Amino acid sequence: MENKCVLIVDETMPLGAIANTAAVLSATIGKLRPEMIGRDLPDSNGFMHQGITTMPIPILKGNGPLLKRMRSQLKEFEPDLLVVDVISATRTTKSYEEYAEVLKESPEEEIEYFGLALFGEKKLVTSLTGSLGLLR
Repeated sequence: MENKCVLIVDETMPLGAIANTAAVLSATIGKLRPEMIGRDLPDSNGFMHQGITTMPIPILKGNGPLLKRMRSQLKEFEPDLLVVDVISATRTTKSYEEYAEVLKESPEEEIEYFGLALFGEKKLVTSLTGSLGLLR
């Protein structure tokens, strides 16, 4: 089975928030799916470089309402589909503990999503995201 990973990020955010959201999603996916990361590689002088992802990770464009709708719809595909989300509380909280508290206390209808990462069977991921354009 061939897997695919994509990120969907709210394109209406400032560039720094887009970059940070993509970084957080990527770090979490790398932790949860370490098989995505290749072995360390030497350069021509024998200096070792840390392994990087062995698969492309396209960043697709979305917006808040799309991300909210998608996050709700993706629940039916879990746990076969790995879904990671970043919510707006990341910009207002100062610690992970504070973030956890805000997430726990927030009613689902009030949660705003900045980005989603999907990792799973290629056909499924493509069927869920194939209509989304690349973030450029």
